[in-house]
Amino acid sequence: MKKNSRIRSGQDAPVHAASLREKMVDNLELPKDLMLGAAILTVTGRKEALISNYKGILEYEDSFIRVQTKNCRIRITGAHLAIDYYTNEEMRITGYIENIQYES
Repeated sequence: MKKNSRIRSGQDAPVHAASLREKMVDNLELPKDLMLGAAILTVTGRKEALISNYKGILEYEDSFIRVQTKNCRIRITGAHLAIDYYTNEEMRITGYIENIQYES
């Protein structure tokens, strides 16, 4: 008897460790910022942004700021942007925020 050698789409594909980790965190209802190191971006209106869990400042100009996080880069564009303060864990950006973009 001949075995069926067809592979069903998606069933035999390798699972990435990151997506498996995300599924575990979701199922166990654990905080993603702590378990995955995900950045938290809190925006208040168009004048203030608070970024937690960032790794570093890549570029800093009056019209844009690029920040590296564990999983991506965040680019904030606008006018009169300034970093009011930063610690190892968080930073506050003020000014007129026009756009927030996530880069790979």
